[in-house]
Amino acid sequence: MHIVNLLITLDLPYVKSKKGRRKIINSIKERLSKHNLSILDISSEYPKEAEIAIAFLSLSEIDAKKKIQTIEKILDRYFSDVEYSISYEIL
Repeated sequence: MHIVNLLITLDLPYVKSKKGRRKIINSIKERLSKHNLSILDISSEYPKEAEIAIAFLSLSEIDAKKKIQTIEKILDRYFSDVEYSISYEIL
């Protein structure tokens, strides 16, 4: 059994307020919540940047990487206008 910690850093240059950022983050959280993930918004006060922490369990490292690819595909498909970077660690 593996624990996966994932951090998604979002760049939101067109967002002007925390309310706009929250709308995008809630939409991302809603899309990803269907995949049995623990999701937490850990953003700072600056509205043009956001961070989302994700944790999940996986039976193997291969399954963990497949789920990470699924997360990337969802972000690319539904949030193509948002620039993001993903960092993760598999324990």
